[in-house]
Amino acid sequence: MDDINTTSEITNENVNFETRINLTPLLDHVSAIKKELETVIVGQHKMVDQLLVAILSNGHVLLEGVPGVAKTITAKLLSKTLNIGFSRIQFTPDLMPSDILGTSIFNLKTSEFEFKQGPIFSNLILIDEINRAPAKTQAALFEVMEERQITIDGSAYQLETPFLVIATQNPIEQEGTYRLPEAQLDRFLFKITIDYPKLEEEILIIQREHLLQNHGKLEAVKTILSAAEIKEYQALVKQIRVEQNLLEYIARIVVNTRENAFLYLGASPRASIAILNAAKGFAAIRGRDFVTPEDIKDAAIPVLQHRVIVAPEREMEGITSSEIIRQIIETVEIPR
Repeated sequence: MDDINTTSEITNENVNFETRINLTPLLDHVSAIKKELETVIVGQHKMVDQLLVAILSNGHVLLEGVPGVAKTITAKLLSKTLNIGFSRIQFTPDLMPSDILGTSIFNLKTSEFEFKQGPIFSNLILIDEINRAPAKTQAALFEVMEERQITIDGSAYQLETPFLVIATQNPIEQEGTYRLPEAQLDRFLFKITIDYPKLEEEILIIQREHLLQNHGKLEAVKTILSAAEIKEYQALVKQIRVEQNLLEYIARIVVNTRENAFLYLGASPRASIAILNAAKGFAAIRGRDFVTPEDIKDAAIPVLQHRVIVAPEREMEGITSSEIIRQIIETVEIPR
């Protein structure tokens, strides 16, 4: 690890090494999923990588972007490539916790209450417009997102694995929306910001839509991964090696968020663990069985930007959390 050039990204093309973990099947499946996603999604390569890392790291994702940048279609398209249960929940201001989790119904035949499962009982959950539901409904997600279980009427119900939440929100429109609680945001591994496409990408999007005619966008998408394979790869990613100096590097980045004058609230130890798991995921999709500083850098911003709060005076100046985190990464010394 000492002679790794940390100033450039390490990829399969420019480094030759023998892995101690067989990542070939994982890389083949990752490549196949990317190919399927690219039949519909134009550009957004970083977002696709982050979504795949989230799956491998067993983490939830918050997709943020203005209307029309393919947040929902991306989640639906990803679900089509995975042979697992899929459920979509449209969040609205009148949505109740029981609409998500389920409720107990009295059975007249047995004279007993029976629990009727809600839409959260699936593998991949798309929560559309998550910031449109009030705090009471948001709180219903705390336990299930962190512990993968639901407690109702004194009974605990374990959810099947894998269990992943992909939520979308619009950062611009404020009417009829509610700010997500910090405890809710902290349960998302990544917050992925989706930007507008470039001119060339916009032209390609229009061309593809024109050629579709009456065909649906998702019709030709193939299923790539099964639930068993996802769990196998998640276990494999946990075995990715991380040197002690890189563990300290992660800790220094997170501690810096707590000591930074531009931040009102820094990141918690949960953020450190999230960076560790995400960095392992980035290493895996790049064909390495060890983490490099570059993997940690790529994980830091999407992991931290929604977990910290910018100081009010800095927020008024237009400084964003991602800019502050980028500055912190640049100032923390890279392990040699």
